[in-house]
Amino acid sequence: MPTRRQRRVNAVIRQALSELLQRDVADPRIGFATVTDVDTTSDLRQAHVYVSFLGTPEEQKEGLTALRKATSYLRRQLADMVYLRYVPELFIHLDESTERGLRIDRILDDLAISPEQEEE
Repeated sequence: MPTRRQRRVNAVIRQALSELLQRDVADPRIGFATVTDVDTTSDLRQAHVYVSFLGTPEEQKEGLTALRKATSYLRRQLADMVYLRYVPELFIHLDESTERGLRIDRILDDLAISPEQEEE
């Protein structure tokens, strides 16, 4: 369970990284990346950043690779934007929760019984 400070730091880092991705990162492989969540460790030294991409799975993997290569740049820019004693080390992960949610919705829709089938 994250502490109140962790939740605040997570939100600040998420906002700052979102802004950096929108205006400063010029790598075309990253494309439309969205920072969906940030989880910091209890000592605030590491941050696990979850990102979702638009596109095919191959494009998502390319974007994830490009973003992982840009972590040192993002960390330096984050140090200028956010006042923290230690700027956390960034670990970038692909967020697949939306895809899993859509898959579950499709399965539930397939299992739904229509009114005509219910009468029989």
